[in-house]
Amino acid sequence: MPTEFTPFLSLIGGGLIGLSAVIMMAANGRIAGISGIVSRLLPPSIDRAGLPQGLSFLAGLLLAAPVYFMATGNPPSQTVSDNLLLLGVAGILVGFGSVLGSGCTSGHGVCGISRFSRRSIVATLTFMATAFITVFLLRHVFGG
Repeated sequence: MPTEFTPFLSLIGGGLIGLSAVIMMAANGRIAGISGIVSRLLPPSIDRAGLPQGLSFLAGLLLAAPVYFMATGNPPSQTVSDNLLLLGVAGILVGFGSVLGSGCTSGHGVCGISRFSRRSIVATLTFMATAFITVFLLRHVFGG
């Protein structure tokens, strides 16, 4: 299903993501990568010093949709497959890719590229190429 391009909302969303990354770096010297933040909240690498910031960052992610709903009266528009096997495999692959790539799209794509990190540029290009191929295969080869 095609999605609607909303340049104004995309600009606002991108600006807020960038602002949160700057605040995270300025406040505690950490990259605002979701996989890194979540991994520091879970055993065996619980970061007690960064626990409040990590929990508040995660709470912000989880509360974004309900806050949007309360502000507009409409739920955020999103499309998620109802194929549980597909979702499970996708989740495992994303987790594996985040570990293998030493980070996720937010850490590499937002923070790494803005620091001109070669590793992050390669990682982001790999993420994006994989996403393009996956969408193409699911829409045109497998008829999803």
